[in-house]
Amino acid sequence: MLQIEKKNCFIALGKFLSQFSLDNSAKNPSVVNNDLFYEDFLKLIDLSQSHNGWFTPNQVHFAIESWAEALTEENINLWLSKYDFSTVQPKTIALILAGNIPLVGFHDFLSVIISGHKVLVKTSSNDQKLLPFLAKYLISIHPELENYITFTEGKMEGFDAVIATGSNNTARYFEYYFKDKPSIIRKSRNSVAILTGNETSDDLANLGEDIFRYFGLGCRNVSKLFVPKGYNFDAFFQAIYEQKDVIYYEKYANNYDYNKAVFLMSNFKLLDNEFLTIKEDTSYASPISSVFYEYYEDVNEIKNRLEMDAEQIQCIVSNGITENSIPFGQTQKPNLWDYADNVDTLEFLLGI
Repeated sequence: MLQIEKKNCFIALGKFLSQFSLDNSAKNPSVVNNDLFYEDFLKLIDLSQSHNGWFTPNQVHFAIESWAEALTEENINLWLSKYDFSTVQPKTIALILAGNIPLVGFHDFLSVIISGHKVLVKTSSNDQKLLPFLAKYLISIHPELENYITFTEGKMEGFDAVIATGSNNTARYFEYYFKDKPSIIRKSRNSVAILTGNETSDDLANLGEDIFRYFGLGCRNVSKLFVPKGYNFDAFFQAIYEQKDVIYYEKYANNYDYNKAVFLMSNFKLLDNEFLTIKEDTSYASPISSVFYEYYEDVNEIKNRLEMDAEQIQCIVSNGITENSIPFGQTQKPNLWDYADNVDTLEFLLGI
């Protein structure tokens, strides 16, 4: 199957996904195979929260809209322009996917197919419906793709390489189990923001998006703030107040109540606005409904520390303080060429 055919399939998928939005989904009669898939996908979106309580319509729609924006002809061509696919001999790549946010494994799926390999997918029990549906849509456009896509619930066999995502504990298991295969093993990572005190209210409001999108469950969610000594959090709390409705979601509220109680029983000093606690802590990984912070006196010390701890960090948010920092509000809108853990997935797949 020619790569251009695969590329066109994903462009068509992007057009299909572009029809769906939280406030105004609208059927576009020019979209390929819409009569077969449009209504069923609307139903699947509505049912997603029954499959995973964190997958609210708002969060699922955000993920879908993000992929619709990414899967344009312009973006795909730009992404693929630096790679040579002419020598690829199709191999089977096993994907072991996480399920913390909707369609979290889609980029790996896309990368395997677009590079010319076959994919063997084990979905997470927390996200078993969305990706198989999109795979069926792709196969409906180009039936030959059925030879390239397999989903399995049992033991994974007959694969040549693996991309696996999990916790630090499961990563150790993956590293041992797949030690004889070419692999990308992804561990737990967290994202941080570096503040100077000169951020605008819009910057801080956008930081709220980086913190609260997907309820903070993603590795691209900011879970740690670095702030200058003596930083006043009033402007931060005022700016993120627009996220207050998150507390009306029961699963988030339960985490807020529990984690706040644990902190208070341990006599930790907290700042609290009734839907988020912030706690001074050197760790990068904060629990849901909480963000850690740490003071600094010299921002260069923080830059050096983050370089040393690069394997623990997914994103750094700031107004250009570090070389590869991400603007406020953009962590959950990665481009196709923004690879998880800074590991070039296509380069890995082309080298197998």
